[in-house]
Parts: sequence; structure tokens; C-alpha cells
Amino acid sequence: MADYDLIIIGSGPAGMTAAIYGARANLSVLMLDELAPGGKMINTSEIQNYTGMGTVEGADLAVRMFQHTQELNAAFDYGTVLEVRDDGAKKTVICKEEDRVYTAKTVILCTGTTPRLLGAPGEERFTGNGISWCAVCDGSGCRGKDVIVIGGGNSAVEEAIYLAGFAKSVTVVVRSKLSADPVACDKLFTFENVKLYAGHDVLEFCGRNKLEGVRLRSRETGEEFQADCGQVFEYIGQIPATKCFLGLGVLDERGYVKVNERMETTAPGIFGAGDCVTKNLRQVITACADGAIAAQNAARYIQNLN
Repeated sequence: MADYDLIIIGSGPAGMTAAIYGARANLSVLMLDELAPGGKMINTSEIQNYTGMGTVEGADLAVRMFQHTQELNAAFDYGTVLEVRDDGAKKTVICKEEDRVYTAKTVILCTGTTPRLLGAPGEERFTGNGISWCAVCDGSGCRGKDVIVIGGGNSAVEEAIYLAGFAKSVTVVVRSKLSADPVACDKLFTFENVKLYAGHDVLEFCGRNKLEGVRLRSRETGEEFQADCGQVFEYIGQIPATKCFLGLGVLDERGYVKVNERMETTAPGIFGAGDCVTKNLRQVITACADGAIAAQNAARYIQNLN
């Protein structure tokens, strides 16, 4: 007999919403995550587009969601998932810690994504010592410093806004043009200490013992120059965190979990939700919707099993 009706791998907004809907469907639910519940929300300074919340700190929203799961007695455990096996009516989840093994009738894959790297010279050398992927985590050390933000999407612009409040200057570098929401872009340029280099490539991260600047090249003129800075934040896209699901045969060529409109994968009883699935819009609110749909269909799947 399976340990649980439903195991949810990942506890971001998709995973926590799935836990809420699963618990309300009277399923025995376990959320597994190697990190604290909340996913990327924990490291997001402000969320302004989650319906009904106005402007809310990401960490606060994460805490509220997790409290909701606990009110419904959804179990949570820390665990680094190494593999998920599909044994038909029973799914097996193997964790790194103490070789723990769990079984369930259904599994929802909600592992999200990890930051994409530029691959420019100097990036590896200055990672964690001048280059970061989280302004909320590492921005406190940038007070009074010149900062460069690489990327033009919502994450880049929102974090640049956060940094502009206390950094000496914030320079946004993007290969083509800003693609973030117009409202966010308008807010960014209300700060006098913000500069934009649109249509520029990053050639190298420069410095001896510490990061001193970024060498850039204009795509229009070919001009190369160094933009001085004491800290860089990269926001150039994400990679799905799905390596532990390779054996299931449910990933596309880019590593995202392939799902249909019911969040079903091609493996019966295994569902996907959130940023790690194939979709066009990756936001907190769409992750929550995915989680709700996945849990509802997991409950129906179990009903059919019974």
C-alpha cells in the first residue's frame, strides 16, 4: 500500500496550492523540497500582480501560503529527490537524505527552474564574489555601490527597481530591448540613478581579486568598453530543475515537463505544475492555477483507481 495518496515534489506556489487542493479533496498529501517552502517567492522583494494582494513581499506571501497548507494538515518534509519511478499504480520517490523512499498513488512535479548562466569569461571566478542571481539575498551589500543588472525581463527590471532604492547607480544591460511590463519599466526610469544599455553583449567580467566591471560591446556600433561596478545581478532566463525526472520520459527537448490542459504527463498518475512545465507565462498566479488543476485531476485519477 502506498504511503500517500499524493506526493508533491517542490513547495513553491504551484506545490503549495496543489497541497491545499489535495488536502481539501481528502487526499493524504506530502510536499517534498530541499529548500524552505516558497520557491522563488522567498527571494522576491515585491510582488505586485497577485490578485487581491496589492503589493506584497514575496517572503510574506510564501509564509501565508505555507500556513494555509498547515491549517489543512498537508505534510511537509525536507528532501532532495534523486529519482521518481513509475511502477504503475504505485509511484516511488527516492531521496538523497538517509536513502529515504516514499510511495504514492500520484505525484505532481513542481520543481521550478534554476538561473541560466551567461558563460562569459570571469563568470565562474566571481560567482558568489561579485556575481549573484538574487538581489534580495545579496543586495544589502550594495548600498552606495555601482551595480549592473543583466537582463530585460520582469525579474531583471523588478530587481533593478529594488536595487535603485539604495545603490549608488544601477545600470541595466540587455542584448536587445526591455521586455518587462511597461508599468515596471516606467517605474524603473523614475529613478535618476538608473542607466540603460540596450543592444549590448557582455564580453567579460573584469577584475583581479574582486569584480571591478563588465566589458560590453554595442551590437549596433561594435564599440567595446568597460562599465565599472562592484556587483552584478544576472537575470537572463531559467533552466528547468528536472534532471531527477529523466527516467520518466515526460520531458521535452529543453527539459521541461510536458503536460496537457489537465496538467497530466504521458505517464498516468504523474502530473506537472508551475515553472517547470511547458507554458507561455511563468508567474506566481499561473503556478497556483497549475497546482490547483493538477491536484484536482490527481484526485480524479485516484477515484478511478479505487
